[in-house]
Amino acid sequence: VQLQAYGGGLVQTGGSLRLSCAASGRTFSNYRMGWFRQAPGKEREFVATISWGGGSTLYADSVKGRFTISRDNAKKTVYLQMDSRKPEDTAIYYCAGTVRGAVPTTPNAYDYWGPGTLVTVSS
Repeated sequence: VQLQAYGGGLVQTGGSLRLSCAASGRTFSNYRMGWFRQAPGKEREFVATISWGGGSTLYADSVKGRFTISRDNAKKTVYLQMDSRKPEDTAIYYCAGTVRGAVPTTPNAYDYWGPGTLVTVSS
């Protein structure tokens, strides 16, 4: 599967932004999907993940209650709704997919990555 994230941009503190990740291929619904982010000078970190059917989600503590991950298998797209943005949310955001059953909160659990999209939160 090939992934392409888009929707990044500049948003003020407290504002909202929705990222999308479009997938190509016929088996998107078989993949667990995740969002990760990487700020300058920092390691890539887990943000959120959603199961293949969308019935199970998991969030990093830093975004819980502010971000929402969802997916539309018919459109082969996964979304990340980001509300109540903070300056520390500034990063390049990546979407990723996997069919493996590894712990889904680490980058190593994912086999497919798209190019990132930059999100900047101004204070």
